[in-house]
Amino acid sequence: MSVEIKVPTLGESVTTATVAKWLKQPGEAVKEDEPIVELETDKVSVEVSASKAGVLGPQVAKEGDEVEVGALLTTLEAGKAGAAPAPAAKPAPEA
Repeated sequence: MSVEIKVPTLGESVTTATVAKWLKQPGEAVKEDEPIVELETDKVSVEVSASKAGVLGPQVAKEGDEVEVGALLTTLEAGKAGAAPAPAAKPAPEA
């Protein structure tokens, strides 16, 4: 199930923010409440966190873009974190 990550309400009379830095990249697993992007306004810096655990989708807004409150930043494929197969175990060295 896909979850939309949007620009949150940033405070009274603040309607836009700048995407300062992506902390996670598309395809990366994220935990619930883990910060994924930093937004800046002339008044405050805000980290936007994942609302659920999952895998981050494509970035709709790039670093340096100005975004409005409610704008889509990225999506999250909920429930897929940790779903990747474990790496194969190394064989024991032969004596």
